[in-house]
Amino acid sequence: MSATVAVPAEQRETFACFGSHCTVIVADSRVADAKAAVALARRRLLEWHGQFSRFEPDSELMRLNDSPEDTVHVSPMMRRVIAAGVRAARDTGGLVDPTLLPEIELAGYDAHLEPDGVPLAVALALALAPARSSGGASPVSAWRSVRTDRRRGTITRPTGVRIDPGGIAKGVFADELAAQLSGFGAFVVDCGGDMRLGGSLGLERDVHVASPFDASTLHTFAIAGGGVATSGIGRRGWIDRHGRPGHHLLDPATGRPAFTGVVQVTALAPTATEAEALSKAALLSGPARAERALVHGGAIVLEDGNFVVLEPARAAGDR
Repeated sequence: MSATVAVPAEQRETFACFGSHCTVIVADSRVADAKAAVALARRRLLEWHGQFSRFEPDSELMRLNDSPEDTVHVSPMMRRVIAAGVRAARDTGGLVDPTLLPEIELAGYDAHLEPDGVPLAVALALALAPARSSGGASPVSAWRSVRTDRRRGTITRPTGVRIDPGGIAKGVFADELAAQLSGFGAFVVDCGGDMRLGGSLGLERDVHVASPFDASTLHTFAIAGGGVATSGIGRRGWIDRHGRPGHHLLDPATGRPAFTGVVQVTALAPTATEAEALSKAALLSGPARAERALVHGGAIVLEDGNFVVLEPARAAGDR
């Protein structure tokens, strides 16, 4: 005989943030506390949006990038995000590189993209794209010169090295809020595709993988806790001034938008930060090597529309 766990009512908010949309969900019998927790999470995400925006000249990120000093005192969250970005670069062999700000601006992502705007269709981007090739590390690998000092609260990097933590920051934010929400029955923090789930009740939630071509559901994972992140070339796309298709996922080896034959990857991991790094590394690795990056499971969508699903148990075993 099994007991039935009562599912408390959900409190949720969805709002524009990080050039996309964020959703915070908290389910708990303490309704007033759950509502307050959702409101607080929303405020913090919006504050971090302003703090880490590269489109706000007075944001902390841009003050760091514009500083003439090699060593700069930063907030604890800035230090944590930059440290996570450097760690992701190291763990992915330089595929996830947080020091490509000049390259992303040159590629055409030099202004805020509206979250409700119409992105460049994946099919059109692929039709206009150059020959496919797997990504690689930057020959400069400037991330190796970035140092964080927790005790002193500083970041050190050579003057001229400009940082854009990108999706890693969203993963860190989701994980930070998850730590604060862990005492509630169930929660979801979705930072524009970087998601962290959990809660004391251990309830499973359906997480759908949408097709980048038509938004149909390709697969559904049942997840009680952990991180999920999706990286794809169709989420932020444009035609640059030279008539070339662009998007925000760069091949560090060339500094240009990557067209590897993989158009979207969803990665599962214990944390949202790790999931973000794995999803991007898998996409940049190309079809032949993408599965190796998804050590905790996930889904890979190829440019011909075919897709591969790696359930967590399979991902953890030998392949």
